[in-house]
Amino acid sequence: MVDCKKVKKIFRVVGIKGCGAYANFGPEVPKLAQQFLTRLDEVENHSGTEIALFEPRDSNHLEGHYYVGLIVNEALKEVPVGMDYIETAQSYVTTRGRIININNLHSHLLKWADDQGYKRDLESHIVETYHPMENGEEEVEIYLPIHI
Repeated sequence: MVDCKKVKKIFRVVGIKGCGAYANFGPEVPKLAQQFLTRLDEVENHSGTEIALFEPRDSNHLEGHYYVGLIVNEALKEVPVGMDYIETAQSYVTTRGRIININNLHSHLLKWADDQGYKRDLESHIVETYHPMENGEEEVEIYLPIHI
């Protein structure tokens, strides 16, 4: 059973921006994340947790932007060249599970939010955080922004 809940959270992120067709996000996002990770030592105060922020998608858009990066523990005074600092304070519905099930996790979370009567905030970024596990597996935590 997938566990879903509502949380209020602040994400402080240093990352690089990518954009492209939604259809290509599957391979493109991890590729950009790998490029970002080669510059890890430039990022101060990072928590080690990888994160991606996605522009909310509606049916009229085939392309969108996203950020890949790391959660940082506090606001940065200086952001490395070519990177952005993003801070979001938001209410989300969230769930966590194995990354290989990411599409099912998204569907389940959307249905759960709907069943609970939450209204999605389509102006704010969708957030995913990535958590390596033993055996080379990875878990993903998904945060969908909602209106309160």
